[in-house]
Amino acid sequence: MSGGITFVDVLAPRAYSGVRGELAGLGGTEATLVRIAESLAPRIRVTARQSARQGPDTLSGGVRYGGFDVRRPLPEAPGTIVVVNSWKVAPRLARLHPGARVIVWQHVFPGRHNRALAPSLRAAGVEVLCVSAAHVDWLRRFLGTDAPAVGHIHNPIADDLQPDDTPRDRDLLLFASSPHKGLGQVFRRFEALKDRLPSLRLAVADPGYLAWPTGPVPDGVIPLGRLDQPELIGWMRRALCLFSPQDHFAETFGLVIAEANAVGCPALLHRGLGANDEVASDPCQCIDTADPKAIAARIMQWREATGLRPLATARPEFRLSRVAEEWAGLLHPATADRPRTHAMQD
Repeated sequence: MSGGITFVDVLAPRAYSGVRGELAGLGGTEATLVRIAESLAPRIRVTARQSARQGPDTLSGGVRYGGFDVRRPLPEAPGTIVVVNSWKVAPRLARLHPGARVIVWQHVFPGRHNRALAPSLRAAGVEVLCVSAAHVDWLRRFLGTDAPAVGHIHNPIADDLQPDDTPRDRDLLLFASSPHKGLGQVFRRFEALKDRLPSLRLAVADPGYLAWPTGPVPDGVIPLGRLDQPELIGWMRRALCLFSPQDHFAETFGLVIAEANAVGCPALLHRGLGANDEVASDPCQCIDTADPKAIAARIMQWREATGLRPLATARPEFRLSRVAEEWAGLLHPATADRPRTHAMQD
């Protein structure tokens, strides 16, 4: 678009940008926004505005990161406005910028209160962009006939994530998410698995943005706390698998699953939950995790195969270069190197 693109985030707990260290302790949504914004910056003018940002603007990777006041029009008059998750803010911005295209970039499953807001999005011409096909299907069922135009573009992983020669520890499992994403259930299922395989250990990397009760911590758990991205990737390279046998929390995408697979680390996931089956690079990673025998059988299979070859691979459609092309095609087909594949549809 000739007017450029502005990302608006009113929900982040603090300001962030691509400057080293500013994403520490935040989630995949913020990291994904930075990756996409800075990938688009060589083509068009990109601004990222955050309610939590105070003081002067910051420049990083060709993107201007500035503050946001919901009561005022955006100073840059963009051609496209992408609002992160907020269904209330998007129609307001559509009224303030009648010439702009407004998209809600939905990273979560919306709550029941959002259903009442769907007609206002549709009336204002606001589109919704999800992060997986499973996410789109769920949203269309949730909204029914009131759904605005909905499409999806996957979240990206780095182009250079590849397996290397790091020795894989057949006794090391890894949980790498906020504890509210089913960690209590993971602990109980690890405990049952450890009765069969006593040498197992479970490393837990917690981004630290949300405290959550998980019940007693089993023997064999290694608390890693908050890790930066290179450290987390290092643990993925060492671990037998990403261990997430829980059916309490559904991911709309599951960035850690895609990243783990990209470095050869499979993920043990519950079949049919959220986007698990769409993101996992092999169907064998998705099982009925309510069955302790199925969990044990898959772990023993992967332990026997350790060292023979990478146990998982990257999905090429998740690579940042491919995803950036999807975004370029969404914003303006003339700026893309290939046609749009996930156009918004009614």
